[in-house]
Formats: sequence, structure tokens, C-alpha cells
Amino acid sequence: MKRLTRRWPAARRLRALLLALGLLGAAVAAQALPSYDEVRRAHRPSDTQVLDRHGELLHTVRTDPSARRGDWLTLDQVSPALRLALLLSEDRRFYEHSGVDWQAVSAAAWGNLWNSRTRGASTLTMQLAGLLDGDWRAGPGGRSVVQKLGQTVAAQVLERHWRKDQILEAYLNLVPFRGELVGLDALSRSLFGKAAHGLDEREAAVAVALLRAPNARLPVLVRRACGVLTELQRLGDPGRAAPDCQALDLWVGAALQRPALEPSRGLAPHFARLALRQQSQGGRALVALKTPLSAPVQRFAVQSLQRQLRELAGRQVEDGAVLVLDNASGEVLAWVGSSGDLSRASEVDAVLAPRQPGSTLKPFLYAQALAEKRLTAASLIDDSAAQLPTASGLYIPQNYDHRFKGWVSVRTALAASLNVPAVRTLTQVTPDAFHRQLLRLGLPLRESGDYFGYSLALGSAEVPLLRLTNAYRVLANGGRFSEPVWQLPGPGTPARAPGPVVLDPRAAWLVGDMLSDAQARGRTFGSDSVLATRFWSAVKTGTSKDMRDNWALGWSARYTVGVWVGNARGQAMREVSGTSGAAPVWAEVMGFLHAHEPSRAPAPPPGLVSTEVRFALPERAQAAGQWPEAPRREWFLQGTEQTRFAVTEPAAQVEGRLSARIAEPAEGTVLALDPDIPPQHQRVLFRASSWPAGSARGSAAARASAGLQWRLDGRAVARGGEWRWLPWPGRHRVQLSDARGQLLHEITLEVRGAGVRAGVDPPGGPTQAPAAALR
Repeated sequence: MKRLTRRWPAARRLRALLLALGLLGAAVAAQALPSYDEVRRAHRPSDTQVLDRHGELLHTVRTDPSARRGDWLTLDQVSPALRLALLLSEDRRFYEHSGVDWQAVSAAAWGNLWNSRTRGASTLTMQLAGLLDGDWRAGPGGRSVVQKLGQTVAAQVLERHWRKDQILEAYLNLVPFRGELVGLDALSRSLFGKAAHGLDEREAAVAVALLRAPNARLPVLVRRACGVLTELQRLGDPGRAAPDCQALDLWVGAALQRPALEPSRGLAPHFARLALRQQSQGGRALVALKTPLSAPVQRFAVQSLQRQLRELAGRQVEDGAVLVLDNASGEVLAWVGSSGDLSRASEVDAVLAPRQPGSTLKPFLYAQALAEKRLTAASLIDDSAAQLPTASGLYIPQNYDHRFKGWVSVRTALAASLNVPAVRTLTQVTPDAFHRQLLRLGLPLRESGDYFGYSLALGSAEVPLLRLTNAYRVLANGGRFSEPVWQLPGPGTPARAPGPVVLDPRAAWLVGDMLSDAQARGRTFGSDSVLATRFWSAVKTGTSKDMRDNWALGWSARYTVGVWVGNARGQAMREVSGTSGAAPVWAEVMGFLHAHEPSRAPAPPPGLVSTEVRFALPERAQAAGQWPEAPRREWFLQGTEQTRFAVTEPAAQVEGRLSARIAEPAEGTVLALDPDIPPQHQRVLFRASSWPAGSARGSAAARASAGLQWRLDGRAVARGGEWRWLPWPGRHRVQLSDARGQLLHEITLEVRGAGVRAGVDPPGGPTQAPAAALR
């Protein structure tokens, strides 16, 4: 027994020593509490605000999933009812004590002694200390003695360095409420759907009741809220009747069942997420992000698209997208990625989704043909039935209305969006060359030109609205390419260098002049279509195969606007044409942009000349109802101008240049040699498909084909429209040129297997045999 009694004083001394050390550590930790300014600067809302170019709020995106925090509120942004309810419920002597309410501490101790219930002794300052330093927060079993003492010291330190209004303000912004809600701003907007300065007595009582037990059951919460509300009302009017707690029960239940704030809300959901994703790559958290978008333009584009889609609701169309670019800077002024609530795939960003562009690729095709001087704006092309041989069979293009217009000029063919003339033009340019041009314009085509073949003229590839609209912006900028901009340059950022010229400026201007010609457009769209604006603009529509996509793209002197209408899920629309689908939205948005801003036609660049032209058709064509176009003044690339364009029997006397391509074999063909078959029986037929520009096949085509030249791996090997080659193992490049040596088309192929036996023709095959002898 003596040995045991000697241990107790030692144990008490050890506990006293540990308590002293704990108090010392608590005191040191309390002195390290942050300042008010540091706490306020460190506050980050859980949502990031995406602003337009003028600072107007466009969209709000949840960027912190750990908690829902709102903006930092100053005391003048908090309703007086809430401030009064907080002090009545949590800290009546807040403005009297110096961090610790010793009267409340004494009352709490006396109540614990006699097992009676009293109000807690923890002041708002002590609670704030626990919010600022996790060491003072209560654990599952409550606070330890050291934590309580440390919290007491920390509260007094706060009172010495912070003002009372700063303590109250910080507490309201940092205190956790129900669920994930932290701070009064998040609670007010989520639970009551209003800002904190508008909270009334009933809402203030519920908010304060949530502080004691944020996740308490509804009856407990209502009982506490009713008590606070009763005190508030008696303080303001002692004779006022007690509140109806039963009605409060129903109201609180409804408030707690309010749906949580959506993680993304506003005008530009798709663009906001894209902009924040780009910005977050720098690793810096943002409270607000300023973007080049214009809130008025974005708002109008959303409304216009939704209004148009509601009108098309009975035609099986529910999705759409709108993009507006500034011509000079490339800045995105509007980005509408979907129709929102009207869509069952609203999360799909149709500005970035690849879709078939239909006829909207034609302007780039004609621009290339003009730049290469294969055609002029007045050249005549036969819009009639055509059957074009391809590696997979005959390609038979059709016009949208399944009617042919006969002989038309290039101006009419482009403005009226005729399909057959576009395909005939592609036979001159060749799919490979056109494919390379589209790549230079920034269109992300995965497959080669030969993969698409002649259908590339009619938009069989898939491109996103963003890239297609920017390609039209290249036309607006005279053939100069630059990337679209969706981030505003920071202070001191150097100006962007001018982009490369990827298209002849003269051809780009000519295409814009043709697409702005309402008279030329009338053959298909009529003289008073929705495409006609009261100011200068150039526009092109397009519809993809099976009516799955409808487009309208065009530009004015300052803006380029692209619109897509269709279904994100891929279903075909019903009876939706270029002028009834996307074009009305394009016209409305363009009209809004130029409501108070003029748009004048651009001046022609150097190298263009204008002259009067006349057209003539043979009597047989006129007897069939085809009439030549009226005389007019036309623009030409210098050196290509002429005054008369006539069609003779049976071909067009246009420019007399040859259009040709290698019809067979196809690009990328792989040939396998069989050593058991005589070499003479393994010759490969190379055949050219050619005719003079704008004409049907006939004697002129036969005469022109005689001037074709074939080259194998850079060496001339044959002339004429056909050539039979004795294959040799390896990879080879075959080129087809005209009589002047200008390259028309080229392909690559591979030959596998053993070589031919000795004593036969060399690898190049017979080089001097005339075409007739090779057939």
C-alpha cells in the first residue's frame, strides 16, 4: 500500500506537466492565427464566374466539389434580421466580452454541477477560432481540456487583433451549415433562393437554427427555429402574437427540399467549361474569368436558336449551334453549343462535334479553281446528268431539287449551290489537291482526298462548326488564316503576328462577291430569300446526306457567323432545307450584329479586272428551254479576262484548258506479281478521265487527251489517255500532266512480288508506244 500511495503524487505531477505543456503549445498556436486580411484573401467560392468582355456575368461553373461556398459577404450585405437572430441565439454579449463570455462560462459550470441545461458558453469568437485552426475543432467525442483552453486563448488573441465587425463577418462566411453548404451566401442562395441581404425574420431564424445542429431532424430544427423567431418578434413588438410553428414546419420542410444549385448555370455552358479547362492548365484557381464573349450577342443567339427550333419542332429537329467570330481578331463573340432544354443531348457541344458540311465546302473548291486559273467567274459549266467512273463504281451526283439547269456560269453555280457543276469543277482541281487546300484552311480531315473522291465537293467529310466557321473567316480576311481566339490577351501580351496566306486573296474576294449576289442566288433560292440582308453580307447554306445536318455560314465586313441545325443523335430531319433550317438563325444573328453598325462591300484587291461579258448557247439548247445568262459586268483574275462565253456543239468554248485525273488505278493501290504468269499478261492499265472544262465528253475531249503525258517516278513513259505498264516491285509515283507539262494529278502505288524475267521490257515499260497501240 505504501508503494502505491507514493505513485499518485508522481502521476499528478506528470498530468500537470503535460497540461502545462499543452497550454504552452496552445498559446503559441493561438498567436499564429491569420489576420483578417489574410483570411479574406484566401477565401475562394466553390463556383467560378465566367464573364464577358465587358465584365458582365455569363455563366457560373462549380469548380470545387468539396463544399459549396459563395462570395465573401460584408456585413452590409447581410440582413439586419439575420445579424440580430445570430446574436440572440449564439452570443448575446458579443459586443461586451473580449473573446470569452465569463458569465456564460460560470453559468455553464454551475449548470453542469447541478445537471441543469444552460446555453453553451462558446462565443462567436471562440467558434471562429475553431474555424480558423483545426486544432481547436471538436472531434467525435467533443473537445479535450487542452482544446478548450487553447480555443479560449485563441479567442482572446483574435479579439486583440481583429475588430468585432471583422469577427462577425468572417464567422458568417466560414461557418458550415447544412450538408455541403459553407457560409451564409451559399445557404441563402441554395435554401432560400435569394441573396443574404433579403433574408426576413423567418428565414433568419431557420438559418441560425441550422448552426447548432446543421443536419438535425426536421422536428428538432423547427423547434429551434420557432424559438429564435419568437424572440425576434417579441424583441421587435412585445405584444405580437407567437408564430405559428405548425406552419413553420411545412415551410421549413419545403425549403429543405429545394433542389441544389446546378453545377453549371447561365448562358454559355459549353464555352464556360472549355475556357476554364484551358485556363486551369496553368494550375491557378480562379474566382472569375474574363472572356472575349459578348453577353448581348450570346443571349440573342441563344434566344434566336431556341425560337427557330421551337418552330421546327414538328419536323424532327431538336439540336443546333451558333458561333460568332470577329473577323479581324478571331475572338469568339458567341458560342452556343446546344439548344439547351430543347435537346435530349444538351451536354454535347455541337460547336466542336464533327458533322457533314454538305454544300458549305463549295466556296473553297471554286476559290481554288479560280486561283489556279482553271475557271473564271463567267466560265460556263454544264449542269446536266453526269456519270463519273471511280474505283468503287460510277458516281452520279444530283442537285438538291433533282433538276438540272443546263449551262450556267460559275457565279450562278456557286451562288445557287448547284451540285453537278461543283463535281465537274472537282474533276479539274482533283480530290487530292482540294483535300490539301482544306487542310490549309484548318479543316481537320482524317482521310485522304481519294478516300472521299468526287463526293468531297458535296461535303462528304466531317468537320466541326468551329473549324468551318473559321475557314469562312479566312475568306472574309482575304485568304489569310489565323486560329480562333477564346481567351482575352493579358496585359502586356504582344499582338499576334499575321497568319499565313492560304488562299489567293483575289479568289477569296471573288467568292465573297459571288456569295453576296442575290440575283445569281435566285436560280435556287428566289429573289427575296431569308439570305438577303439589308447590308452587305456573303452567305452559303448546306444540307448533308439524308437531311441530317443543315448549315448556314457567312460573313459581313466585321463578323463571321456559323449556324448548324440537326440532331445530335444523328436522326434525319423532315422537310428542312437550307433556307428553313439554319438560315433564319444566321440572318437574325447577323441582323442583330449590324443593327447599329454598317457593313459595306470590301474593295477588290490588286490583280482583279472588270469587264463586260456576254453568253451564248446553241439553238438546240435554247429550244430545250435553256437560255444564256444576261450580259453583265464580271470580275476576272488579271490575264484570264474575256468578253464572250459561248457553248458550241457539242462542247463549251470556255478557256480550252484540260481537266484530267488518273481514273484508274486508285490512289494507294497494292499490286501483287505472280511469278507463274507471263509478264505480258500482268501489265497494269493506267487510264485518264478528262474533258475540256465545262463541256461534255466529245471529240474535243478526245483531241485534248492526246496531249496528256504520263511520268513514272519522275521519268516520262507515255502519252495519251491510256497507258499499259509492266509493273516492277517497289513503291512508285505516277503523274499525269497536260501538253504544257502542268501537273494535273498524281497517285502512289506499291508492287509486291518477284521481278519480271530477263529479256523483257525494262521497269518503265515501253516508253514511245502511241496510246492507240497500247489499247
